[in-house]
Amino acid sequence: MIDQLKLGVPKGSLQNATIALFAKSGWKINVNGRSYFPEIDDEEIDCAVCRAQEMSRYVENGTLDAGLTGKDWIAENESDIHVVTNLVYSKVSARPAKWVLAVAYDSDIKSLEDLQGKKIATELVGFTKRYFAEKNIDISVEFSWGATEAKVVSGLADAIVEVTETGSTIKAHGLRIIHELMQTNTQLIANKDAWNNPAKREKIEQIALLLKGALRGDKLVGLKMNVPEDKLENIVKLLPSLNAPTVAPLYQSTWFSVETVANGNATRDLIPELLKNGAEGIIEYPLNKVI
Repeated sequence: MIDQLKLGVPKGSLQNATIALFAKSGWKINVNGRSYFPEIDDEEIDCAVCRAQEMSRYVENGTLDAGLTGKDWIAENESDIHVVTNLVYSKVSARPAKWVLAVAYDSDIKSLEDLQGKKIATELVGFTKRYFAEKNIDISVEFSWGATEAKVVSGLADAIVEVTETGSTIKAHGLRIIHELMQTNTQLIANKDAWNNPAKREKIEQIALLLKGALRGDKLVGLKMNVPEDKLENIVKLLPSLNAPTVAPLYQSTWFSVETVANGNATRDLIPELLKNGAEGIIEYPLNKVI
């Protein structure tokens, strides 16, 4: 009988992004309606869906062998787990989110010390209490079930601690960010007993390898072009690559086929420069995974 890996998939805002990342990595996860046990096309994995806020607790107590959750919720729960790898992805962008302290735009509160004796609303209660206690600032913290930005506007709190990627939602609610408490990103975590099990560890490492490869592939593109022999050295000097560009002679010709990998954002400047220096027939194509 196969010793299946019990894998947690985060429910909520990260669910679709996680399923899409697994699809690019080679696994198809099918969530059927309200089911908490999605199907996955790998007989060595048994999936379960749970809230990211609770994931580290279920991994710590062995209900799950591994799962994906935020660094913030691991810190909130003070979970004793093994962090396998960092995976920077989200529902909005490929950059870490951050937990920030925000107050009303016209508030007299300018610094952390100004919050002495004040009330903060947040979903990240435990971490916020510890953060301010370490700085010897006496505050009260109330759990917010949602619409946290409105707590300051309605006078229910003096400040909020909220997660943001761009800060635009916080600013749209008439608030001003005065401090960043932590950066967070998705992490693949494992139960320590599961990590010490050779078969399960091998499967977890396989998942980590391919997820990271898919995320890396999102940022890079392949470039292929034809270059005349007298322009080859100049073109190669312009090209970024993982190691070195691939150069191959064209059949019965003084031209060469040149292929490399580049950052997707760089090609908007690179391609015109390559054309100026004699490259022709430039093809840019997406990459699924880069290992």
